[in-house]
Formats: sequence, C-alpha cells, structure tokens
Amino acid sequence: MKLNTANLTSLSTALMLSLSVFSAQAEKVVSLEQAITLAQQNDPWLHGSRLKQSAVENRSIASGTLPDPKVSLGIMNLPTDTWDLDQEGMTQLKVGVSQMFPRGDSLEIKQDQLKIESTKFPLLREDRKAKLKSQVSQLWLDAYLAQQTIKLIEADWALFEQMAEVAKASYSNVVGKTRQQDVIRAQLEIVQLDDRLTSQKQKLETTIARLNEWLHIYDADRLNESFNFDAQPLEFSVSKELPLIRLINPTVLKASNYSRNLLAQALANHPAILAIDVKRKASEKGVELAKQQYEPQWGVNASYAYRDNMPSGDSRADLFSVGVTFDLPLFTENRQDKQVAASIADSEAVKTEKLLLTKQMISAVEKELRQLKRLSDRQSIYQEQLLKQTHDQAEASLTAYTNDDGDFAEVVRARIAELNARISALRIDVDALKTVARINYFFAHSQSKSNAEHKPMHTSHKTNQHLSNQQFGEK
Repeated sequence: MKLNTANLTSLSTALMLSLSVFSAQAEKVVSLEQAITLAQQNDPWLHGSRLKQSAVENRSIASGTLPDPKVSLGIMNLPTDTWDLDQEGMTQLKVGVSQMFPRGDSLEIKQDQLKIESTKFPLLREDRKAKLKSQVSQLWLDAYLAQQTIKLIEADWALFEQMAEVAKASYSNVVGKTRQQDVIRAQLEIVQLDDRLTSQKQKLETTIARLNEWLHIYDADRLNESFNFDAQPLEFSVSKELPLIRLINPTVLKASNYSRNLLAQALANHPAILAIDVKRKASEKGVELAKQQYEPQWGVNASYAYRDNMPSGDSRADLFSVGVTFDLPLFTENRQDKQVAASIADSEAVKTEKLLLTKQMISAVEKELRQLKRLSDRQSIYQEQLLKQTHDQAEASLTAYTNDDGDFAEVVRARIAELNARISALRIDVDALKTVARINYFFAHSQSKSNAEHKPMHTSHKTNQHLSNQQFGEK
C-alpha cells in the first residue's frame, strides 16, 4: 500500500493545530488518541519498512531472471612470423556467445522465497504500530498521573497554609493547647509538600520530554531536507479526563473459561507470531533451494569463426561451433549434503522461535491479568472504604482540635493521610489502564474478530471492579 503523504501531512497538521502549538494564550493539550495517531503516522521506522519491502520485492523479480549471456571476441591461431591473417588456414576471427542455466528450479524457488519474505514487512509494521500504541499509552498515562497529582497537592496547599497560620496565631495568643512544636510541624509539612510538588513536576516534565519523541511531524517526501524539530512544542499538557481503554478480548481472559490453549490460539493471530510463520515458510524454501545443488548446472555456447582468403585468392570456409557444458555433482558428502542439513536445521530452529515467543506472550498476559485483578481489588477498597474513612478521620480530627479536644499533630497526620489516599487511588486507576494497554498489545490482530463476537469492556473506576470478578479470582 502506497503511503499517501498528502493526507498524512494534512491529518498531522490538523492534530498539531489542536494542540495550539503557536498560541501563547491557549493551553497546549494533547489527548491519548491524538498522541497515538501522531506516533503511528509520523514514525520513520514505518516508512523505512515500506522501503525495505520494496527492495525485497525488486530482488525477487531480479532473482527469477536468467544470468546475462557472455560474449567473447578473439583472434585465434595468428602466425607469429608474419602476423598475416591470410597466411595460415587456421587463423580465425572468432565471436562466441555462452549462456549458463541455474541448477534445477533454483531460480523459481529463490524468487518464491523472496516473495514470501516480503510478506513479513506488513506484519512487522502492524506489530510496530501495536507497540507504539502501548508505549505511547504508558507515557501519556504517566504524564496524566503526574499532572493530576500536582493538582491534588496544589488543591491541599491552601489548607495546609491555613492550618499553619492558625497554629501560629493560636500559639502567639496563647489560645488553646497549641505548642511551639505544632507550629514547627505545620511549617515542616508545608516544606515536605513543596518537595513532593517539585518531585511530581520533575516527573511530568521528563515524561512530556519522552512523549515528545513520538509527536514530531514526519514528511517522507523530504528525507533529504533538514528535519524541523522546532515544529513540535517543548511543553504541553495532557487531557484532564482519564480515558477509557477497551479490553480487546475479555472473553478469552475470563477466569471461568480461561485456557492457555485458547489464549495461544488467540495469540497466533498476533503480527509478531505471523511474521515468524512467514520466516518459517521462507526457510522451507531455503531447504528446497539447497536440494537443487544436487542438480547439474547446464550451459550452452555457440561461436562463429571468420577466416580470410588464401594468398592465392581462393576462399576459405568460415567455421561455426556449438556446445553444451554441465557439471557433475558427484562428491556431495561434504558439500551438498551439509548445505541441505544446515538449511533443515535453520528451518527447524525457526519453529522453536515461534514456540518461545508464544510462551513469553502467555506468561506476560498472565502476569498482567493477575496485576489487573489486584489493582481492581484495591480500587474497590479505596472507593468503598479508604477514601471515605480518611476523609471522615480528617474532618473528625479538625473538629476535635477546634473544640480543644484534639492534638494538632493528629490533624496534620489525618490531612496527609487523606491526601495520600487520593493520590494512591489515582495511581491505581492509572496503573489499571496501563495494564489494560499492555494486555491489548498481545491481541493486536485479533481485535476485529473479538469485537465482532463480543462487546469490548471499558476500564475505569467501576469497570475494573467488575473485571476483578473475571480475572483469575472469585466468580
């Protein structure tokens, strides 16, 4: 498929304009969908893969063509005493043509082998797009986590400053039970809060810098020109809403009917697995090609020799020659036999690559499923208990302190606990979505089939709680 660079450029430009890259007043915001689209459509690797595919396809055509014939020109049997062309009847001006024919069906087999190899590049591009989607999702969600954590800290900043002012005023006026250590504790918490805020800003800035790598607009028609890296803004923010990421194949992953064999069947449609199948087919053609070494290599040659007239003026007959050459592969033990054995070993080794990758994918999916279940359990705990309890504790501690019936240190601890609980709940939500994005990578090519049979599930606060009942846990 030929890349439509005009459409690519227009789409990329529209997406970049949505970021308001050149507007000082507008906030530069990029959604997860925009980041994934930009990364997939502006990846130079994909363009390089298309060029490599074109190269292999052209080599396939070239490999199916006979070698060029050879032409020879020469003067034969020239007398060295006089150097006259007509002195001796054996003197000839000779023109010859020879043509060699490859062994057996080696041309056709080699051409088929390269054609098969060229079919792996679209699969590798699909795998690359799936990896980009997963990687960009991880970075985007990391940026979202840092951005929202900063907002949570900033939202509580004024409260902690107010608590510090109240403690200071109460201590100065000798009102209540406020002690000097309470004032110091309040100021210390503000400093520590400032450090946490700085740390989160550092994470946000570094994640945005890493995400920026995938958002540069790429024009395949201008490879010889200097790339304009300044077209992409140095700083931008991500959307404020947590996106919904679909779990592609939830039915296969249910604990009630989970089977590794079924999972392996689903993974068999993954582009990385299919690329290994292509490699195996190409290696089988390599075995066929090696077996052609047992066939003789044939060649034909023809020549025409011109002879000058005799000194008496009588003409001499010109000469025409034709012949056939071929080799005899008689001593095959250390050459042909070993080449065939090596090709067979290479072909069998490819089969182990597929098994190895499948085992790795199954293990990775199971690891992510178990992590997703525990994250879902933790979401339920936070949503149903921890968030409410930490809030109630913070309110009760503040009420008791204002009524001179509580400790200021307990008020601070309760407020810090409430903030930590909200940050932890946010982190769990983000980690759950990151886990789903990693799982979806393994079902990159089975999406259309699974969507046709089953409605995809959405992962969010509520749906992850529902997933916890399906993933390797209680029914």
